[in-house]
Amino acid sequence: MLPQVIRILYVLSFFFFQGGFIRLGSCKEEIKSSSRPAQKPMSPSDFLDKLMGRTSGYDARIRPNFKGPPVNVTCNIFINSFGSITETTMDYRLNVFLRQQWNDPRLAYSEYPDASLDLDPSMLDSIWKPDLFFANEKGANFHEVTTDNKLLRIFQNGNVLYSIRLTLILSCPMDLKNFPMDIQTCTMQLESFGYTMNDLIFEWLSDNPVQVADDLTLPQFVLKEEKDLGYCTKHYNTGKFTCIEVKFHLERQMGYYLIQMYIPSLLIVILSWVSFWINMDAAPARVGLGITTVLTMTTQSSGSRASLPKVSYVKAIDIWMAVCLLFVFAALLEYAAVNFVSRQHKEFIRLRKKQRRQRIEEELVRESRGFYFRGYGLGHCLQTKDGTAVEGSSVFAPPPPVQVLYDGEAVRKRFVDRAKRIDTISRAVFPLSFLIFNVFYWITYKVLRHEDIHANP
Repeated sequence: MLPQVIRILYVLSFFFFQGGFIRLGSCKEEIKSSSRPAQKPMSPSDFLDKLMGRTSGYDARIRPNFKGPPVNVTCNIFINSFGSITETTMDYRLNVFLRQQWNDPRLAYSEYPDASLDLDPSMLDSIWKPDLFFANEKGANFHEVTTDNKLLRIFQNGNVLYSIRLTLILSCPMDLKNFPMDIQTCTMQLESFGYTMNDLIFEWLSDNPVQVADDLTLPQFVLKEEKDLGYCTKHYNTGKFTCIEVKFHLERQMGYYLIQMYIPSLLIVILSWVSFWINMDAAPARVGLGITTVLTMTTQSSGSRASLPKVSYVKAIDIWMAVCLLFVFAALLEYAAVNFVSRQHKEFIRLRKKQRRQRIEEELVRESRGFYFRGYGLGHCLQTKDGTAVEGSSVFAPPPPVQVLYDGEAVRKRFVDRAKRIDTISRAVFPLSFLIFNVFYWITYKVLRHEDIHANP
């Protein structure tokens, strides 16, 4: 009995110690596993160094797909402000956000779960960028307040988004024939400077490539919604270079010119017609009014050309000012004609007196001849100019009385009536002709040519 009890105790003790050893072994394994160092995640600095830094092997001097297909760069712009359109220098100023997007397979990553990475603008020096420039640029500057206004974003598939804020002064050749009722087309051209189309191609974003701020307003123009997008590929001796362009259509608002030029000149022309109702004997009043309106109209015409370039063709505002000056000058000449006609009776009377004096002298000559011939018994031989004989006694007949006062007053009244008739006719002819000019002027420039511009912008 005892040996069986001992055997049972031996078996129980064996299982007990075996379980302890097993548990001890498992504890040792746990201690070993816990003491093994865990793998640390990659830091952002190491990631950027691996992506585009010194340890990546990335070379910013080499374009993506080197010796392969050209890089397609998609562009779009956001216009933040638009203004300072200057006719004298023919340019315009605008503030834009220029955005470029392209694919660089060398920048694709999978270490981070984020779909995109927004990087510091200083990293732009570490990657390749397109050499875009504005072909019609006259001046430009970056914005650095409070930091560089640049954005760099890299996506997992290697797409790169590069955005920058710029203030540009771009050339805009203007056609001012319809000024100030004109519509101008200003162009922005984006071109590659060093890469030919074998290496780089620009294209517009397919969805809304040109955006405009909602509160964008211009002082004299209205920026039309339709914008023409196109390509302007340039061919030089060095090769064919990619170029894209957008055309802005600007319609001038003529409210300023109506208030400052058209209405004042219209009132000056109407003021010159007041002289037609002033008595023609009031020479100082009519001459002073005429000269004042002519000088004022000349000053107004010079002011209208002060802010415009010295172009060789005639503008709409030039025609208006020239016709207004012509009407004002014609009103002054009209008084000169009235004054001249009203004074013609004096000249007419002077000529009549001269003719009467000559006739009297001729009669006296005849009398002296008749007296001479009668003394020799030849009085019956005197003849008049028409060949009829006259008696000697009739030679000494007194001449008929001359009604100088009556004739002079009648002549003066006749010429004064003629002068007054000129004033009366001018009161109707001047306003009517100016009205006809206005009808033709506004129909030509505001309707016909305006429709032609809209049809062929």
